Amino acid sequence: MQAIKELDYRPNAMAKGLASSKTTMVGMIVPDLTNLYYAELAQGIDAVAKIYNYSVSLAVSDGNAKAEREAFDTLRSKQVDGVIYMGSNPSDEIMQLMVSSSVPVVFAGSVDPEGKFPSVNIDYIQAFSEAAGKLKENFEDSKIALVEDPDNSKLSQLRRQGFFKALPNGKTYQAEDEYQMGYNLGRRLLSDGIKAVIVAEDATAVGILNYVRDNHVEVPEDFQIISTSDTKLVKMTRPSISSVTQPKFDIGAVAMRLLTKLMSNQEVSDPAVILPHEFVLRETTK
Repeated sequence: MQAIKELDYRPNAMAKGLASSKTTMVGMIVPDLTNLYYAELAQGIDAVAKIYNYSVSLAVSDGNAKAEREAFDTLRSKQVDGVIYMGSNPSDEIMQLMVSSSVPVVFAGSVDPEGKFPSVNIDYIQAFSEAAGKLKENFEDSKIALVEDPDNSKLSQLRRQGFFKALPNGKTYQAEDEYQMGYNLGRRLLSDGIKAVIVAEDATAVGILNYVRDNHVEVPEDFQIISTSDTKLVKMTRPSISSVTQPKFDIGAVAMRLLTKLMSNQEVSDPAVILPHEFVLRETTK
């Protein structure tokens, strides 16, 4: 113990992993470090990881196929015992890598397009259908739009399915998860006569709100907005933005618990976990 103190010795997790075939380390693949949605998921993952004495290694994929592949390869090179994937649109390459790998994988807040891995989500069809129904109380279908990511991911398909379930004649627009993209889209929405929007990403919703307000359109009297991630962003705006609420911390926590079961070769009775969603009606809806 005296030598440990004098030399400031720390056990080498990699060396321990080589000896025991377990590193007590799990990996997270995150598409965007600036997205508060994924940050809140990560908090839930980290909390449960600590309970089970796992450390977490983070890899950023930037949402493109090459970076995803490199992120997964980097985590495997660290001998992680399992991986939690976060991202709305997993590439074919990353799916093939994960299927062929012996490393357990769980999707958190992400939809596995092939249903091969355990996942934790909300019911996106129901959530978007309910959100659309709230706007339908004040505007006709053709005046209401869904603003979604430009990818055609399984997650985007579920969002559209829920939206059109409530609004068969609704419209759709696409925008990246960026404030400026939302602000730029605001001009087109107003020129097309749109009166209400459901927005998949909070940063985009804030951009739309600011463009509308900058052009002297009253919110919520003449224009309404519902976002769907309920991060801190939508609470900071004035007016504050109504939102579908997702139990983001719980999604991450449950995903990590599923992963601990897989890593211990325990049976997972329900691989597709659906957690309840709610609504917070703030100042952008009547």
